[in-house]
Amino acid sequence: MNTKTQLSSYKKRHIEYVKNHVAKAIGNYHMIDTNDRVLLAVSGGKDSLVLMEALSALRNYDFLQFELEALHINVEDVTYQVDKEKLQRLADHLDVKIHFKDIKADIENRGKKTPCFVCSWHRRKALFSFAVEHGFQKLAFGHHMDDAVETLMINMVYHGNISSLPGKLDMFDGAIQAIRPLILLTNKDTSEFARIRNYPPLKAECPFEDKTYRKIARDFIKQLETIHPNARGNLFNSLRNIDQEYLP
Repeated sequence: MNTKTQLSSYKKRHIEYVKNHVAKAIGNYHMIDTNDRVLLAVSGGKDSLVLMEALSALRNYDFLQFELEALHINVEDVTYQVDKEKLQRLADHLDVKIHFKDIKADIENRGKKTPCFVCSWHRRKALFSFAVEHGFQKLAFGHHMDDAVETLMINMVYHGNISSLPGKLDMFDGAIQAIRPLILLTNKDTSEFARIRNYPPLKAECPFEDKTYRKIARDFIKQLETIHPNARGNLFNSLRNIDQEYLP
């Protein structure tokens, strides 16, 4: 087998690996029911694009068969920008109807709140409102295992509680469920998928991205991995292995 063939085989294996783990997460967490209408939150970053391709491939499987549409929220007062034309072409290629909505987060008047918190709050509000108004049962986010572990560390260290990003969460008294089909995959997994597919980069990165607690948590987890190579996976698994008899 020549090098080119080996590379092609590797790419196919990795793409199937990611899609299989999305299907596994959907099954393990009972995220999607047959005939559900699923709205995918597309930020334009590589994770949401990976999820859009994976869900578009899985939606017609015998055990799923769901409807899929996508929504991109553009926050006008944050210099985070996607190439809408490229995003539209990718959605068209995957046969996914995509919507675009502009909002303002009033970042300048945020008070003591961080820019990321304010921007995220306004984006989530717009996403949930759109999903409920248009009859979607599920709202899919592109959070992966690393996001969940980082959130766990942030909440423990800064807020004094043990909580993270669940695979599935009822919202508004069960009117809609937030789901995270990438939850069994790492940032490395999705980054490699995006590299193979050559997904379009953002036209402008978020100026606040590396100025948050999340970067601090990410760097700390990397330090833990120098002590134990499975630290990241073990932290994630610990969320499902809580021994309450040995807690204060």
